[in-house]
Amino acid sequence: MTIYTELGIAPIINAAGTLTTFGGSLMPPQVTDAMAEASRAFVDMQELHLKAGQRIAVLIGVEAAHICNGAAAGIAIMAAACMAGTDRAKIARLPDTTGMRHTFIVHRSHRNPFDQALRLAGGRFHDIDADMAQLQAALQPPLLDEVAAVYYTFAWFCTGPALSFREVTRMAHAAGVPVIVDAAAEVPPIVNLTQFLDDGADLVVFSGGKAIRGPQSSGMILGRADLVEACRLNDAPHMAIGRPMKVGKEEIAGLVKAVELYVNRDHNAEIAVWKARVAHILAALSDLPHVRAWQQWPYGIGQQIPHAAVSWDEAALGISHEEAHRRLLAGPPRIAAQIVSPQRYDWSGFAAPELRLHPHTLQEGEEITVARCLRELLAGELQVNG
Repeated sequence: MTIYTELGIAPIINAAGTLTTFGGSLMPPQVTDAMAEASRAFVDMQELHLKAGQRIAVLIGVEAAHICNGAAAGIAIMAAACMAGTDRAKIARLPDTTGMRHTFIVHRSHRNPFDQALRLAGGRFHDIDADMAQLQAALQPPLLDEVAAVYYTFAWFCTGPALSFREVTRMAHAAGVPVIVDAAAEVPPIVNLTQFLDDGADLVVFSGGKAIRGPQSSGMILGRADLVEACRLNDAPHMAIGRPMKVGKEEIAGLVKAVELYVNRDHNAEIAVWKARVAHILAALSDLPHVRAWQQWPYGIGQQIPHAAVSWDEAALGISHEEAHRRLLAGPPRIAAQIVSPQRYDWSGFAAPELRLHPHTLQEGEEITVARCLRELLAGELQVNG
């Protein structure tokens, strides 16, 4: 950690998960080795993008793939591909969408802060409820003449009602409209890398820097070959909406290696390790009065990694969840936890505050430190206020 020491920064024990706020994930040595190797030579970036995309498509078993600068960049690029296609003049005009289809049908329950990426490309939203009649109406003239795609999000924070994904893709395709998917953190399980496409998605984007453990500034768009080609042309090194979102040769090489490792990983053994870490944290808190700690799984079908959820009677302990979160992060040692509360995530749909401690971003033995520090914090407040 010499570089952080030189900058006067104390590293963090990350129990918050693969959040961009704390740097995503830690890359395996094979990934950083691939990045270092890539840094020692020049290469034609268009050729590298093509070959790397082909390699990832084969590894995962999909029609085509394109490496981008991250999942949010991928949203912007997918939107651009659906609006401008491979037309060089239209590509150069974005985010000016004059004369282009620019409307994206989306469930109200799927609206979230990452919408900004799609709007950055020039897209506009048409909101619908979980109502088949509303979707049917949106897929008919006159609105249909403006629709570029249907936009669907799979995420732990999308807890509201929505039409089933297969229903959406069936109806969209009947109207000749593609469906694009934000699935940034939707692995594990590994089957999700192909499941959304199998269920009818035309394009889907995954983060490279989360569970796949590639470079933080990497992501991959998977899907139909023609639309993936449009994504490539709307991305760097071309002068397009994706030009300021360029992914470097090092990140491309790193993500290829990370995907290679991920598809060959023993996922069951990994889950067993995560469960053991969660169990240690829960055991350390089990005898504290007014404290509830339990194993929890994320909402939805993706990012299926067990974590420890902890909640308590704030009045009895005399400390709020927000304050505990702040004090853990202040350290020492500095520990990042995920806090979910109406005050912090007013768009998540969660009503009660809780701390979540994620095992997959902990290094070996760090669960012991996390459990000890949280217990000492809560027990100390109990002694003062009990």
